[in-house]
Amino acid sequence: MNSTATDKVFAGSIPKLYETYLVPLIFEPYAADLAQRLRGRKLASVLEIAAGSGVVTRALAAGLPANVSIVATDLNQAMLDQAAAVGTKRAVAWRQADAMALPFGDGEFDAVVCQFGVMFFPDKAKAFAQARRVLRPGGVFIFNVWDRIEENEFADIVTSALEPLFPKDPPRFLARTPHGYHDRRAIERDLASGGFTASPRVDTLAARSRATSPKVPAMGYCQGTPLRNEIEARDAAALGKATDVAAEAVAKRFGKGAVDGKIQAHIVSVER
Repeated sequence: MNSTATDKVFAGSIPKLYETYLVPLIFEPYAADLAQRLRGRKLASVLEIAAGSGVVTRALAAGLPANVSIVATDLNQAMLDQAAAVGTKRAVAWRQADAMALPFGDGEFDAVVCQFGVMFFPDKAKAFAQARRVLRPGGVFIFNVWDRIEENEFADIVTSALEPLFPKDPPRFLARTPHGYHDRRAIERDLASGGFTASPRVDTLAARSRATSPKVPAMGYCQGTPLRNEIEARDAAALGKATDVAAEAVAKRFGKGAVDGKIQAHIVSVER
Protein backbone atom coordinates (compact mmCIF):
# COMPACT_ATOMS: atom_id res chain seq x y z
CA MET A 1 0.00 0.00 0.00
CA ASN A 2 1.17 3.53 -0.70
CA SER A 3 0.81 6.21 1.94
CA THR A 4 -2.44 7.62 0.62
CA ALA A 5 -3.99 4.14 0.52
CA THR A 6 -3.24 3.61 4.23
CA ASP A 7 -4.83 6.95 5.16
CA LYS A 8 -8.22 5.22 5.33
CA VAL A 9 -7.10 2.19 7.33
CA PHE A 10 -8.32 2.36 10.92
CA ALA A 11 -7.65 -1.19 12.12
CA GLY A 12 -5.85 -3.23 14.76
CA SER A 13 -5.43 -1.23 17.97
CA ILE A 14 -6.08 2.13 16.26
CA PRO A 15 -9.86 2.30 16.99
CA LYS A 16 -9.41 1.77 20.73
CA LEU A 17 -6.54 4.26 20.98
CA TYR A 18 -8.45 6.74 18.83
CA GLU A 19 -11.42 6.55 21.20
CA THR A 20 -9.28 6.70 24.33
CA TYR A 21 -6.96 9.55 23.38
CA LEU A 22 -8.25 11.56 20.42
CA VAL A 23 -11.98 11.67 21.10
CA PRO A 24 -11.69 13.67 24.34
CA LEU A 25 -8.67 15.59 23.03
CA ILE A 26 -10.09 17.04 19.81
CA PHE A 27 -13.41 15.52 18.74
CA GLU A 28 -15.87 16.00 21.61
CA PRO A 29 -16.27 19.80 21.32
CA TYR A 30 -17.11 19.61 17.63
CA ALA A 31 -19.44 16.64 18.10
CA ALA A 32 -21.49 18.67 20.56
CA ASP A 33 -21.51 21.56 18.09
CA LEU A 34 -22.84 19.43 15.23
CA ALA A 35 -25.59 17.95 17.39
CA GLN A 36 -26.58 21.42 18.58
CA ARG A 37 -26.88 22.67 15.00
CA LEU A 38 -29.51 20.02 14.27
CA ARG A 39 -31.66 20.84 17.28
CA GLY A 40 -34.72 22.83 16.35
CA ARG A 41 -34.95 21.32 12.88
CA LYS A 42 -37.91 19.15 11.97
CA LEU A 43 -36.32 15.72 11.73
CA ALA A 44 -37.56 12.17 11.41
CA SER A 45 -34.37 10.45 10.26
CA VAL A 46 -30.66 11.27 10.36
CA LEU A 47 -27.79 9.56 8.57
CA GLU A 48 -24.25 9.85 9.84
CA ILE A 49 -21.42 8.97 7.47
CA ALA A 50 -17.81 8.30 8.52
CA ALA A 51 -19.05 7.90 12.09
CA GLY A 52 -15.71 6.60 13.37
CA SER A 53 -15.88 5.48 16.99
CA GLY A 54 -19.24 7.17 17.49
CA VAL A 55 -18.59 10.46 19.27
CA VAL A 56 -21.12 12.34 17.11
CA THR A 57 -23.50 9.39 17.19
CA ARG A 58 -23.53 9.58 20.97
CA ALA A 59 -24.15 13.33 20.88
CA LEU A 60 -27.02 12.89 18.42
CA ALA A 61 -28.57 10.05 20.41
CA ALA A 62 -28.42 12.13 23.59
CA GLY A 63 -29.53 15.43 22.07
CA LEU A 64 -32.19 14.63 19.48
CA PRO A 65 -35.76 13.56 20.31
CA ALA A 66 -36.27 9.84 20.82
CA ASN A 67 -38.54 9.62 17.76
CA VAL A 68 -35.71 10.69 15.41
CA SER A 69 -34.11 7.59 13.91
CA ILE A 70 -30.31 7.58 13.60
CA VAL A 71 -28.30 5.44 11.20
CA ALA A 72 -24.52 5.60 11.73
CA THR A 73 -22.18 4.30 9.04
CA ASP A 74 -18.44 4.00 8.48
CA LEU A 75 -16.19 2.40 5.90
CA ASN A 76 -14.18 0.64 8.63
CA GLN A 77 -16.08 -2.08 10.46
CA ALA A 78 -13.49 -2.00 13.25
CA MET A 79 -14.44 1.59 14.03
CA LEU A 80 -18.13 0.71 14.10
CA ASP A 81 -17.37 -2.20 16.43
CA GLN A 82 -15.61 0.23 18.76
CA ALA A 83 -18.55 2.66 18.57
CA ALA A 84 -21.06 -0.09 19.31
CA ALA A 85 -18.94 -1.30 22.24
CA VAL A 86 -19.05 2.17 23.82
CA GLY A 87 -22.77 2.36 23.07
CA THR A 88 -25.36 5.14 22.97
CA LYS A 89 -28.11 6.36 25.30
CA ARG A 90 -30.71 4.96 22.94
CA ALA A 91 -30.78 2.57 20.04
CA VAL A 92 -29.17 3.54 16.76
CA ALA A 93 -28.54 1.46 13.64
CA TRP A 94 -24.86 0.74 12.90
CA ARG A 95 -24.04 -0.11 9.30
CA GLN A 96 -20.84 -0.52 7.33
CA ALA A 97 -21.05 1.64 4.21
CA ASP A 98 -18.92 3.49 1.69
CA ALA A 99 -19.85 7.18 1.58
CA MET A 100 -19.35 7.16 -2.19
CA ALA A 101 -21.92 4.38 -2.67
CA LEU A 102 -24.49 4.75 0.09
CA PRO A 103 -26.85 1.75 0.34
CA PHE A 104 -29.97 3.85 0.95
CA GLY A 105 -32.88 5.06 -1.12
CA ASP A 106 -33.34 8.50 -2.62
CA GLY A 107 -34.71 11.11 -0.22
CA GLU A 108 -34.58 8.78 2.76
CA PHE A 109 -33.14 11.20 5.34
CA ASP A 110 -33.84 14.67 6.70
CA ALA A 111 -30.20 15.31 7.56
CA VAL A 112 -26.83 13.84 6.66
CA VAL A 113 -24.04 14.49 9.15
CA CYS A 114 -20.30 13.88 8.86
CA GLN A 115 -17.65 14.78 11.43
CA PHE A 116 -14.08 15.08 10.08
CA GLY A 117 -14.66 12.40 7.48
CA VAL A 118 -14.98 14.09 4.10
CA MET A 119 -11.21 14.68 3.97
CA PHE A 120 -10.78 10.91 3.60
CA PHE A 121 -13.12 10.52 0.60
CA PRO A 122 -11.10 9.84 -2.57
CA ASP A 123 -13.78 11.50 -4.74
CA LYS A 124 -15.40 14.20 -2.65
CA ALA A 125 -17.84 15.37 -5.33
CA LYS A 126 -19.08 11.79 -5.72
CA ALA A 127 -19.57 11.45 -1.97
CA PHE A 128 -21.36 14.79 -1.84
CA ALA A 129 -23.64 13.66 -4.67
CA GLN A 130 -24.50 10.57 -2.62
CA ALA A 131 -25.29 12.69 0.42
CA ARG A 132 -27.54 14.89 -1.70
CA ARG A 133 -29.26 11.86 -3.24
CA VAL A 134 -30.32 10.37 0.08
CA LEU A 135 -31.55 13.73 1.42
CA ARG A 136 -35.18 14.72 1.08
CA PRO A 137 -35.84 18.12 -0.56
CA GLY A 138 -35.21 20.75 2.09
CA GLY A 139 -32.93 18.44 4.04
CA VAL A 140 -29.51 19.53 5.28
CA PHE A 141 -26.02 18.17 4.78
CA ILE A 142 -23.75 19.31 7.61
CA PHE A 143 -20.10 18.41 8.09
CA ASN A 144 -16.89 19.76 9.54
CA VAL A 145 -13.29 19.73 8.37
CA TRP A 146 -10.11 20.68 10.14
CA ASP A 147 -8.56 24.01 9.27
CA ARG A 148 -4.94 24.09 8.07
CA ILE A 149 -2.52 22.28 10.33
CA GLU A 150 -0.83 25.50 11.48
CA GLU A 151 -4.09 26.41 13.25
CA ASN A 152 -4.07 23.10 15.14
CA GLU A 153 -1.15 23.20 17.51
CA PHE A 154 -0.71 19.61 18.70
CA ALA A 155 -1.07 18.11 15.20
CA ASP A 156 1.42 20.64 13.84
CA ILE A 157 3.97 19.98 16.58
CA VAL A 158 3.72 16.20 16.22
CA THR A 159 4.17 16.41 12.45
CA SER A 160 7.22 18.65 12.76
CA ALA A 161 8.73 16.54 15.53
CA LEU A 162 8.75 13.40 13.38
CA GLU A 163 10.59 15.00 10.46
CA PRO A 164 14.12 14.51 11.90
CA LEU A 165 13.40 10.81 12.54
CA PHE A 166 12.62 10.23 8.84
CA PRO A 167 14.43 13.07 7.04
CA LYS A 168 14.29 11.45 3.60
CA ASP A 169 10.57 10.67 3.77
CA PRO A 170 8.81 12.30 6.74
CA PRO A 171 5.32 10.99 7.51
CA ARG A 172 2.83 13.63 6.42
CA PHE A 173 -0.51 11.95 7.10
CA LEU A 174 -1.83 14.68 9.40
CA ALA A 175 -1.01 17.54 7.05
CA ARG A 176 -1.99 15.62 3.93
CA THR A 177 -5.37 14.20 4.92
CA PRO A 178 -7.03 15.38 8.16
CA HIS A 179 -5.73 18.93 7.60
CA GLY A 180 -5.57 18.79 3.82
CA TYR A 181 -9.08 19.93 2.88
CA HIS A 182 -9.57 23.36 4.39
CA ASP A 183 -9.88 25.64 1.35
CA ARG A 184 -13.40 27.03 1.26
CA ARG A 185 -13.42 27.54 -2.48
CA ALA A 186 -12.47 23.90 -3.06
CA ILE A 187 -15.25 22.77 -0.74
CA GLU A 188 -17.78 24.99 -2.50
CA ARG A 189 -16.67 23.67 -5.92
CA ASP A 190 -16.97 20.06 -4.80
CA LEU A 191 -20.43 20.65 -3.33
CA ALA A 192 -21.53 22.24 -6.60
CA SER A 193 -20.05 19.33 -8.55
CA GLY A 194 -22.04 17.02 -6.28
CA GLY A 195 -25.27 18.72 -7.33
CA PHE A 196 -25.87 21.18 -4.49
CA THR A 197 -27.18 24.45 -5.91
CA ALA A 198 -27.62 26.38 -2.65
CA SER A 199 -24.69 28.34 -1.28
CA PRO A 200 -23.14 26.59 1.71
CA ARG A 201 -22.75 28.28 5.06
CA VAL A 202 -19.21 27.98 6.41
CA ASP A 203 -18.40 28.85 10.01
CA THR A 204 -14.88 28.75 11.41
CA LEU A 205 -14.81 27.59 15.01
CA ALA A 206 -11.77 27.58 17.30
CA ALA A 207 -11.68 25.47 20.47
CA ARG A 208 -9.18 24.25 23.03
CA SER A 209 -7.53 20.85 23.10
CA ARG A 210 -6.66 19.84 26.66
CA ALA A 211 -4.89 16.81 28.10
CA THR A 212 -3.39 15.73 31.40
CA SER A 213 0.10 15.33 29.91
CA PRO A 214 2.08 15.66 26.65
CA LYS A 215 1.87 11.89 26.25
CA VAL A 216 -1.85 12.09 25.46
CA PRO A 217 -1.59 13.98 22.12
CA ALA A 218 1.54 12.01 21.23
CA MET A 219 -0.23 8.69 21.77
CA GLY A 220 -3.40 9.91 20.09
CA TYR A 221 -1.77 11.08 16.89
CA CYS A 222 1.11 8.61 16.58
CA GLN A 223 -0.75 5.46 17.59
CA GLY A 224 -4.46 6.28 17.30
CA THR A 225 -4.52 7.41 13.66
CA PRO A 226 -3.19 6.08 10.34
CA LEU A 227 -0.03 8.10 11.06
CA ARG A 228 0.90 4.88 12.86
CA ASN A 229 0.76 3.03 9.54
CA GLU A 230 3.18 5.53 8.01
CA ILE A 231 5.63 5.31 10.91
CA GLU A 232 5.65 1.51 10.95
CA ALA A 233 6.00 1.36 7.16
CA ARG A 234 9.24 3.32 7.49
CA ASP A 235 10.56 1.42 10.51
CA ALA A 236 8.50 -1.30 12.20
CA ALA A 237 10.42 -0.78 15.45
CA ALA A 238 10.17 3.03 15.53
CA LEU A 239 6.63 3.55 16.86
CA GLY A 240 7.62 3.84 20.51
CA LYS A 241 10.51 6.19 19.76
CA ALA A 242 8.34 8.32 17.48
CA THR A 243 5.70 8.62 20.20
CA ASP A 244 8.34 9.64 22.75
CA VAL A 245 9.81 12.24 20.39
CA ALA A 246 6.33 13.68 19.78
CA ALA A 247 5.63 13.84 23.52
CA GLU A 248 8.94 15.60 24.14
CA ALA A 249 8.12 18.18 21.48
CA VAL A 250 4.72 18.88 23.01
CA ALA A 251 6.31 19.15 26.46
CA LYS A 252 8.94 21.57 25.18
CA ARG A 253 6.22 23.88 23.89
CA PHE A 254 3.49 23.47 26.54
CA GLY A 255 5.23 22.05 29.61
CA LYS A 256 5.44 18.62 31.20
CA GLY A 257 2.15 18.80 33.08
CA ALA A 258 -1.33 19.44 31.74
CA VAL A 259 -1.30 20.85 28.22
CA ASP A 260 -3.70 23.16 26.40
CA GLY A 261 -3.50 23.87 22.67
CA LYS A 262 -5.58 25.50 19.98
CA ILE A 263 -7.70 23.54 17.52
CA GLN A 264 -9.75 25.02 14.68
CA ALA A 265 -12.23 23.71 12.14
CA HIS A 266 -14.71 24.79 9.48
CA ILE A 267 -18.36 23.75 9.87
CA VAL A 268 -20.20 23.53 6.55
CA SER A 269 -23.96 23.27 6.09
CA VAL A 270 -25.89 23.23 2.84
CA GLU A 271 -29.54 22.66 2.04
CA ARG A 272 -30.76 20.26 -0.62
